Amino acid sequence: MLVQSAKATLAATGAWLLATLVLRLPQPFLAPYAAVFLVEATVYRSLRGWVQQVGSVATGVLLAALAGQLIPWQAVALAVVVFAGLLAGSWWRFGESGVWVGVTGMLVVSYGTAAEPVLLGDRLLETALGAAIGVAVNTLIFPPLYGERLVTAAGRLATALADLLEATSDLVRHDEPDGVDSLLSRTNDVRSQVLAAEDAAGLTREGRRLNLRRGRPGAGARHERPLRTLIALWSPLSQLVAAVRTTSERQEHPFAYPWPDARDALADLMHCLAGAVQSVAAVGEPVELDGCRALLHRLEQRLVTAEDDGVPARLGLGAMILPARLLVEKLEDR
Repeated sequence: MLVQSAKATLAATGAWLLATLVLRLPQPFLAPYAAVFLVEATVYRSLRGWVQQVGSVATGVLLAALAGQLIPWQAVALAVVVFAGLLAGSWWRFGESGVWVGVTGMLVVSYGTAAEPVLLGDRLLETALGAAIGVAVNTLIFPPLYGERLVTAAGRLATALADLLEATSDLVRHDEPDGVDSLLSRTNDVRSQVLAAEDAAGLTREGRRLNLRRGRPGAGARHERPLRTLIALWSPLSQLVAAVRTTSERQEHPFAYPWPDARDALADLMHCLAGAVQSVAAVGEPVELDGCRALLHRLEQRLVTAEDDGVPARLGLGAMILPARLLVEKLEDR
């Protein structure tokens, strides 16, 4: 944030000096304004914003010029330009810059330059100049990368997933009623961490587009795949937690808890999965899954041979084995 603020200051100052001292434009207020707004969070956004910004400002200036030629009363011209500019700015191709169609037109009419073609040309020139300087500064001087966000997001998500698996393991092993509320709280925490991880991954990918520093370690390419794996674990884990909550909250439900030996094996499997999930976030470290595979195989064999143990218990065990297998498969495909 400090670097981007310094860059925006540099861009605004440079745009103002170039417009006043070199081009000698009168009242070049749009140059530093455009420069500041084009120092975006990513290089790609700056380049896209340059097109949108210049387009929206040019449209606002043209609207003001048209109103200045056709409407002799400044107040009426101002109202017409603002109304028409806000409508035109809602076009989706203008993006977030669309609001400046009406605002730019309002500024031009307010300054009384709407009827002077030379000054209108100056407005367009200074806007394009300021926007170009903003893009250049953001592209050439420490173009922003967000690889460190992937590292942070992966670490936090791995910890949240592992904690949820450990809490689920304890609930399965000990069947404590108070553990259900804790499980729900941890589930909500994981959901929020998944959303944060998806945002970090999207921003990091966008940050590398058209970025001169995209090949550097700080670009986060090494951590992108582990983070995708962790995000993919959320769906089967949420299914597993839902099955456990159902069996623990409603004992009269057909999905009853499985037999004691199977419950212990399930708890051990979840504990083993928690350790594997933590290893995913450590890039370059091996993820040990042999223990998880052995426990999963043991549980599946228990389900196949449990013909005389009753339908409710078999259903309960099956409901937990399926998402557990999906978790193992996601970890194997990392």
